[in-house]
Amino acid sequence: MEKKSTKQEGNQYDKIVKENIDSIIPALMNNILGFKVNEAIVIKEKLQQTKEKEADALRIIKNPNGEEFILHLEFQVDDYPKMIYRMIDYWVLLKSKYQLPILQYLIFIGSGQPKMKKDLSEDGNYFHFELINITEFDYTLFLTSNNPEEILLAVLSDFGKDKAEDALYQIVHRLEVIVNDQRTFQKYLRQLRVLSKLRKLDGNGQPYKIRRYDTEHG
Repeated sequence: MEKKSTKQEGNQYDKIVKENIDSIIPALMNNILGFKVNEAIVIKEKLQQTKEKEADALRIIKNPNGEEFILHLEFQVDDYPKMIYRMIDYWVLLKSKYQLPILQYLIFIGSGQPKMKKDLSEDGNYFHFELINITEFDYTLFLTSNNPEEILLAVLSDFGKDKAEDALYQIVHRLEVIVNDQRTFQKYLRQLRVLSKLRKLDGNGQPYKIRRYDTEHG
């Protein structure tokens, strides 16, 4: 039963990432990856192998120098030991199809410090992908955004010296300021509840200030 519950939660996180991916990629490129981008072309085709593979996010990036490369982003909740082999799979499929340089980033949004391998040196071959733990970034980096999907990333980031309940209250308040439509605001509030469980902010998996917000706003 616990395994089934964990899988269901993982599916919830995946759904939120897929819903918000187009809106959060610019923030990731600007604030975390440090890319200067002239154009980002979405790669929509699924990658064909013995079975279909669908990456979380694929973009053909054109930088100010006119150079092109493929940006591959994967979002991971659990510390999957064999992740490097999955990333190698993607690299081979992308390289054979597009013949462009490939930059691969795994954005870890789970709790704790991931221990999965990001380097593999075997049989005379070497492979590497970049591993980024979003909890190491200051949450105010996302809190000041005018994009609600970016603001949601703040709940996964580092609260620094701020108490969790204070940080969460700021996140909810910022969403309230940015999102005028009540139905849309409630959607982001639901997503915030789901994402906050990754932080294990309290025993019930629901942040103190979100509960208080619900009480205050009926």
